Amino acid sequence: MSHLPLSGFRIISAEQYGAGPYGSMFLAQLGADVIKIEPPGSQGMGGDTARAVGPHYLRDGESLYFQAFNLNKRSLTLDLNAPEGQAIFRKLVATSHAVANNMRGDLPAKLGLTYETLKDMNPAIVCAHLSAYGRDNERARWPGYDYLMQAEAGYCLLTGDPGGEPQRMGLSMVDFITGTIHAIGLLAALVDAQRSGLGRDVDTDLLSAAIHQTSYPALWYMNEGDVTQRTPRSAHPTATPSQMFKAADGWIFVMCQLPKFWTIMVEKIGHRELSADPRFAANKDRLANRAALTATLDALFETQPMAHWQELLAGHVPVAPVYGLDQALDSPWLRRTGMRDSVDHPDRPGMQVLANPIRINGQRLPNRPAPLLGADTDVILTDLGIGADELAELKLAGIV
Repeated sequence: MSHLPLSGFRIISAEQYGAGPYGSMFLAQLGADVIKIEPPGSQGMGGDTARAVGPHYLRDGESLYFQAFNLNKRSLTLDLNAPEGQAIFRKLVATSHAVANNMRGDLPAKLGLTYETLKDMNPAIVCAHLSAYGRDNERARWPGYDYLMQAEAGYCLLTGDPGGEPQRMGLSMVDFITGTIHAIGLLAALVDAQRSGLGRDVDTDLLSAAIHQTSYPALWYMNEGDVTQRTPRSAHPTATPSQMFKAADGWIFVMCQLPKFWTIMVEKIGHRELSADPRFAANKDRLANRAALTATLDALFETQPMAHWQELLAGHVPVAPVYGLDQALDSPWLRRTGMRDSVDHPDRPGMQVLANPIRINGQRLPNRPAPLLGADTDVILTDLGIGADELAELKLAGIV
């Protein structure tokens, strides 16, 4: 692409691990110059902790996990705890549009990452904060992770079969949605800063984002006292049949969210008599007799493999095969839509990565591999006017 939407914007991100880097990767893929600040160190002890997350690594201990969150960024090693590091950081702020972080709630103020600290250097700077529990309450010093939020926000007792043990989701979805919200907040403040010339602080936190995602079940409870419960087969709490069914070679997910889909489905599978059965006539009847309906449809769906039912129902009734991760990623559909991509990492030519889900003018966003630790330090500091001798001294002192 000749011009990406965020080209020309520079965002400094003091980030590590998952949520913050996930959000800032979207900004980098949309064209922003995202400079990832990482603590310096030797013998593999420096940098984002995600660089060391196993079990799969490139050469020299670089993890594939790190690549999942840091495509298209630049890496600057810098000790923000040292006065010399702070001086460099503030000089960089003067040429940037936003500062992002996903630190523990009490750290941004201590490390000078807030608007109050930086506005004299750059009145238009946007300071976006992502923490576990927020920066302005008694939990500000608490560390926190995705799985804890799934537990406290009620997800684990909404997931799995009734009567079973609490279950978390198989992926860190709270991290991903909070990182996305973090990026949205940053962009909104950035738009206003371009108009007004004034930046601001923008905050989100993992637990608030997790609670917000409880969505309509939250309103059902807060207004009607209705506590949504776990359902068999991951069924929708009110619409039915909208759940998994057994096929001859696995499982399929069929979603008759609207009454018309039930009518179409029974016609397509050749069993119109089901719509005349008083137990299944209307959604309320099907919901009251869900166990009987599940047994009836299982017996039908088990006669053919998943692919048969998908071909028969696709485009008429919402349906999908229940894939393992390997089947999902090897699906020809991902090639068809361009959701699989490859980049040439210095340690892994042709490294397989996922494309960004956003398209601009019908095209997927371009990808570059995540940077090696400190790969861009010399260039960034030279651009700030730091000479070779000073740079050598900073390295010797462990500042960069």
